[in-house]
Amino acid sequence: MAVSFDFSSWPPQLTPEQLEALTLAATTYALSHGLLYLPPSNSLSNTQPRIPTTAIHAPISLFPSPFPRAQFEAARKLQSVYNVLYTRVAMDTQFLDTVMGADAGVGKADEFTGTLWRGWKNIREHDVVQPLHLGLFRSDYLLQDDRLGLSLKQVEFNTVSSSFGSLSERVAAMHRHILASTSYLSASPYLTADNFPENKTTSGLAEGLAKAHDAYGVQGARILFVVQPNERNVFDQRWLEYELLEKHEILVIRQTLAELAVSASLVPSTHVLTITLPSSSSLTSQPATYEISTIYFRASYTPSDFPASSYYDTRFLLERSRAIKCPSLPLQLAGGKKVQEALTRPGMLEHFLGNEGARWGIGARDLSAFATNIRDTWMGMWALDSDDADIVTALDRLQAVASGRGSEPPGTRLARHKAASLVLKPQREGGGNNVYREAIPAFLDSLRVEEREAWIAMEMIETPRGVGGYLVRAAPSSSNASDGSTEKKVVRADVISELGIFGYALFGAGDVVEKEVGWLVRTKGTESNEGGVAAGFSVLDSVVLV
Repeated sequence: MAVSFDFSSWPPQLTPEQLEALTLAATTYALSHGLLYLPPSNSLSNTQPRIPTTAIHAPISLFPSPFPRAQFEAARKLQSVYNVLYTRVAMDTQFLDTVMGADAGVGKADEFTGTLWRGWKNIREHDVVQPLHLGLFRSDYLLQDDRLGLSLKQVEFNTVSSSFGSLSERVAAMHRHILASTSYLSASPYLTADNFPENKTTSGLAEGLAKAHDAYGVQGARILFVVQPNERNVFDQRWLEYELLEKHEILVIRQTLAELAVSASLVPSTHVLTITLPSSSSLTSQPATYEISTIYFRASYTPSDFPASSYYDTRFLLERSRAIKCPSLPLQLAGGKKVQEALTRPGMLEHFLGNEGARWGIGARDLSAFATNIRDTWMGMWALDSDDADIVTALDRLQAVASGRGSEPPGTRLARHKAASLVLKPQREGGGNNVYREAIPAFLDSLRVEEREAWIAMEMIETPRGVGGYLVRAAPSSSNASDGSTEKKVVRADVISELGIFGYALFGAGDVVEKEVGWLVRTKGTESNEGGVAAGFSVLDSVVLV
């Protein structure tokens, strides 16, 4: 008879000497294998030094986090569905105009979203658009622990700058190395090689980029990485760059939007995108010009990437080019939280996936059950400006009609009533933007009426309690911080672990070439609501299947 795993028993107990030995094994492996970050800069300049002089290991977990094998495999199988679903959303112009547009959708309330949508609308009306799109996706999940047991629940779906694939592969390799070299000091019978799944995310993501490059079909063209200045997570990106060169013989050019304002241009008759590098950057005595096959955006997902209107001009110039975008503007908009909420409405899954069943062996009769299984991974969510009948019914059932301000729409009043079990999400990426539980009522008091449409309410996922972990960060030394030296900081804390599944899709109006390509785990202390590694809330982790 199978025995359920006791999450509260994790992590195994260690003596101080054992903790020190395992931490040494983890941190030296990380530093030796490119599991790295650039340290925080003491400079006030917004320009990253071109030649880093030091690096620190990325924040990491000492033990992998326990995750049920059945739910892990289910998440991997679901990725193909999500790959196809979001390609179909990105191709549905009318749907995106309605949900995300500045005339009728979120873009009215969210200036950043509205600016991107208006740029896309202008391009599709006046330019010849590249028919192919590339998505490098990540679908994020938490375990829900309720009376029915453990279930898989989706947090969000990412269509732009889905990061940490390369470093997460290296964390999984680090945990396998510690197992092979120390047997994890025989601390737990679950720590066996069979319970450590393989992770090859780097090669999978690079494969997606290479397929787009090949589809472009111009020998000698290069892939453009659009990056942020002061990028600390540069090594996660560099591993993809190395993989493209070593396995696919494709060269990469890295540029910020500010640099592209000078270097990028379109050939008028063909809309071919070229990048001209000065002699100091092109490794020649003369400036060099290169054609771009694919544009991979690791920037342009947040308003801070656009400090002036000219930055939007550069983004739209790239969109007008013949190069294949990863993501294109419609695919970036498809990743909005408002789209995630809209997909939960009755009939929406069937609308987008109704012709795709043969891909997974699903007949027309089984489509409803298939859609139900997908919906079972979603939490309840709704728009703050919603006055849908089901929201009104929920208020009636809760006898909450009079709660909140009388002029507020039912969606906002329901959020007030259920605030203790909710998170509010805006159309933002990158972490640090959500509003949680007890902070919601005061936030709703401050929210202007015209801003409500930019927010959704989502039920909180109640994760298993009492799960612990050892979190290892390289922190500036308190006694000697000015010289850049570091001291290791290991904290045992109650934690929450979030699983992300990566996939790619190359698509246009016809077929979709897609694949699930790997996974990551991010683990944070339970005192933190947010989950971003780059934002400082989480550590990189892997799984031990239980």
